[in-house]
Amino acid sequence: MGDIERSDVGAGFGGRSKLLIGVFLIVAAVIYLIVTSTQSAAQYYLTVEELLTKGESALDRDIKVSGAVEGDTIEYDAKSLELRFTIVNVPADLDEIERAGGLAQVLHRAVTDPSEPRVDVLYVGPMPDLLRHEAQAILTGRMGMDGVFVADELLLKCPTRYEEEIPLQVEEG
Repeated sequence: MGDIERSDVGAGFGGRSKLLIGVFLIVAAVIYLIVTSTQSAAQYYLTVEELLTKGESALDRDIKVSGAVEGDTIEYDAKSLELRFTIVNVPADLDEIERAGGLAQVLHRAVTDPSEPRVDVLYVGPMPDLLRHEAQAILTGRMGMDGVFVADELLLKCPTRYEEEIPLQVEEG
């Protein structure tokens, strides 16, 4: 009977160890998936100046970059849905933007200063309604070997509020 008790205890321990190994493998797989998905989703947030400074090291990375749209450069081909324009460097520091008079002032100064760094952009998709001179463009994509930023995503912010004239009220007499 002593032999039977030992084999029962051994079988119980073997089953428990298999369970622990199984749980460990599942936890390890979940951790691995979290780490790899986080690394692949990581993006670098750069100004135009920082992007250009990175040079070739920026070529193999998903990048998010922000800049002021230079209105004279906007070209759209409705057949191929190719949208091309240039963005100009704007500072990333919010305090610096506030000290300079706000986002609208910073965007205006950027596009009127020929010494500010610029980068050409290619985006394939419908032309956004807010794409205009001095809009802030926030782009996600990759820098091409030819120096053109190929955007997968395009978000535009217009710093000026839409001010419509309030219609005059008719006074009834």
